[in-house]
Amino acid sequence: MADMILFPSSYRSIAKVDEDLEREYEAVLDSGLFETVFFGYDQWFGEGKLVLGDAPRQLCTAVYRGWMMKPEQYEAFYGLLLERNIQLVTNPEAYRLMHIFPNVYELLEEDTAKMKIYPLHAQIAVEALKADFKRFMVKDFVKSVKGTEFPRYFDQTVTQADFDRWMEVFYKYRGTLLTGGICIKEFLDLKFYGSHPNEYRVFYIDHEPVTVSRNSGQGNFTPEPPHELLDKYRNLSSPFYTIDYAELVDGSWRILEAGDGGVSGLSENQDYGQFFRALYYCL
Repeated sequence: MADMILFPSSYRSIAKVDEDLEREYEAVLDSGLFETVFFGYDQWFGEGKLVLGDAPRQLCTAVYRGWMMKPEQYEAFYGLLLERNIQLVTNPEAYRLMHIFPNVYELLEEDTAKMKIYPLHAQIAVEALKADFKRFMVKDFVKSVKGTEFPRYFDQTVTQADFDRWMEVFYKYRGTLLTGGICIKEFLDLKFYGSHPNEYRVFYIDHEPVTVSRNSGQGNFTPEPPHELLDKYRNLSSPFYTIDYAELVDGSWRILEAGDGGVSGLSENQDYGQFFRALYYCL
């Protein structure tokens, strides 16, 4: 059982929750099921120093809800919290498995896009990519640079010079957040309803697909991922993780991403209260 939810504090005050997580914090308070603890956002993410608003006197189990950390940062975070009587439900090995997509790729390979991986700043031969993929997209081991001028995908018309130039743009945008290496992934043709793809985020808690939420602004009457597919991935080696599923133009379903549950965002229209009640009773 988890006793508390651990949130990053506001940049301005250790006594207040991070403003972007206020809605989650209010849902936790309304549930009456968890204690809450804040840690200093600026001290941790800026200085690597753990400052807690209030440390428990006895060992407690906690769920982290907050921002992404690189695996080595999370491992240090986990250890320092344990010294302060807080044990996170997700250990560093489970976090590393689900946060770094190439780590979990082999377990999902049957139902996700084909992928090749490269070290950071490696020279990537674009003709070899074009031989393997009709279209492909770029991300590091954790995230892409969606929402920028960086192309959503590359196709057979891309030249080596163009690709190299765009990779410089990619590195600029990811900056210090660059994690692991480079993933080149097959670009999938998603099914759209109006202007929205049919994507879902599923939170798995204690190996149950507990919440299945529309994740791309699509309407309320679009098809959901097949239950057999959701059940197929319920036994990955973590107590709390997410998998994002999407419908393709031919009506089949594929996995887009996987992630650690603590650092995966809730969907815009998700019932926050229901989420935290599920978290409490499943853990």
